[in-house]
Order: sequence, then structure tokens, then C-alpha cells
Amino acid sequence: MDKTPSASEGSLKVSNEVIARIAELAAAEISGVATEDGKLSVPQPRIGIPPLMNAPVKISVSKEAAVIDVSIITEQGSKAVNVASDVQESVKSAVQSMTGIPVSKVNVNIVGIKLNK
Repeated sequence: MDKTPSASEGSLKVSNEVIARIAELAAAEISGVATEDGKLSVPQPRIGIPPLMNAPVKISVSKEAAVIDVSIITEQGSKAVNVASDVQESVKSAVQSMTGIPVSKVNVNIVGIKLNK
């Protein structure tokens, strides 16, 4: 998405990959979200589905705002509704504050539960 601070300063373009990484880091900080090495845990890829389809964060940016889809695995014992709500708030706040791009929606998909050993 292009942001123009002012005509004399030039323009700023933030790639969707950067927005996705910011969103992933913000989601991974939430208690109750399963992570591996600081990244969101994702379900095992299914045969025949391209790797990008298994990405935990997907971004759609229009001229007005970004829509972010985040797929998470919750940890056993956490209240999924509260975790999802916290993820929504964290992702929206992080993306808006770090990029200046408005976020209209953060859709959270709970795709699994990580069981305690």
C-alpha cells in the first residue's frame, strides 16, 4: 500500500510480506497462541495444497484499508474466544502503529489445538 507523507518527502510502500510478518509477530505474543521458534504454529500441510495456502497470515490491501486473516492454533486450556479477541486487537494495533496503514478487519481462524504433553 502506498502512503504519501507529503509531496516533498516522496512516497512509502510497505509490502504485504512485511505487513504479514508484523501481524504474525503480534499474534505470536498473545498468551494461548501456540508458537514454534517465535512463529505461529501451523497445521501440517495437506498433500496437493501449495505451501503459500498454508501460510498463517494472509493480507488483502485496498486503497482504504487492510484486511488481515490470521490462522492460529490455540494451546490446550486457553479460552479460544479470548485468545482470538486478543489476537485481533494486537494485530490491528501493531500493523497500524508500525506502518500507518489502517486495518479494517482482522479475521482470526482457529485451526487447531496444541495438546499439553
